[in-house]
Amino acid sequence: MTTHDAQVTADVPEMPAPRVREFAAHSIGGGLALLLGLLGLLAGAGLIAAATTVSAAGAKAALIIGGILVALAAFLAMCGLNMVAPGEARVVQLFGRYRGTIRQDGLRWVNPFTSRTKISTRVRNHETAVLKVNDAYGNPIELAAVVVWRVEDTAQATFEVDDYIEFVSTQTEAAVRHIAIEYPYDAHEEDGLSLRGNAEEITEKLAVELHARVEAAGVQIIESRFTHLAYAPEIASAMLQRQQAGAVVAARRQIVEGAVGMVESALARITEQDLVTLDEERKAAMVSNLMVVLCGDRAPQPVLNAGTLYQ
Repeated sequence: MTTHDAQVTADVPEMPAPRVREFAAHSIGGGLALLLGLLGLLAGAGLIAAATTVSAAGAKAALIIGGILVALAAFLAMCGLNMVAPGEARVVQLFGRYRGTIRQDGLRWVNPFTSRTKISTRVRNHETAVLKVNDAYGNPIELAAVVVWRVEDTAQATFEVDDYIEFVSTQTEAAVRHIAIEYPYDAHEEDGLSLRGNAEEITEKLAVELHARVEAAGVQIIESRFTHLAYAPEIASAMLQRQQAGAVVAARRQIVEGAVGMVESALARITEQDLVTLDEERKAAMVSNLMVVLCGDRAPQPVLNAGTLYQ
């Protein structure tokens, strides 16, 4: 394990190991079960109808009771039918015990005494509200993130947490806040990570922490991105002036470096082609004039000297 991986792992919270894992529930095609249930209802109705043609009281009562029982049994059996749409699943429980998950779409039949909980396995988006936190330097910043996720283990999502949707929402906000306080908005050091300057690295760390936080709920994080990142309004103007000052200094530094190179090139070519002989004082004057022209932020206004440098 590298030092980077060890640091990321150390920052990740430890969640309890899941007590239950998803497995397939025992189910059969619902078409055959539906047909048998309808035949049972018809058979019960037929027995009740046949009782009206019998004159003996005992036989009539037996046919009526038998018809009712057959109809009730058929109706009870049909209660085990489930309509499962694509992107959905049914978590099956029997007297409180987990008996598996139905992921096959269509009409399925399971034990009618079981309870079935519908759970969506579609891809979902969760976007946090704009959060106001302090970064690593103590500056108040605003940030928001969007997370693309889906339920991967329906058993964990049902039994390990109370509400997996609320769990994902809360853990996403906690991860975003934790990332924000760990790193500055802008790094003062060149090799330091910052929220604005190292978006890819910070996003990777956010994905790792989110995965560790929601794994216990059987949730898979597909993608996570920051959608809003800015200084808080109360310091935004001051930080903008600081950024502008930094940009001006960097631009001036580049201008000066370019101007020095141009002056060196000009002096070298004058000396190489022996255009004019310059002593040290004339060289200094030439360098001064060229630097003023090249580094000035206004158009130069030349002054013609009718005499010599010394008059």
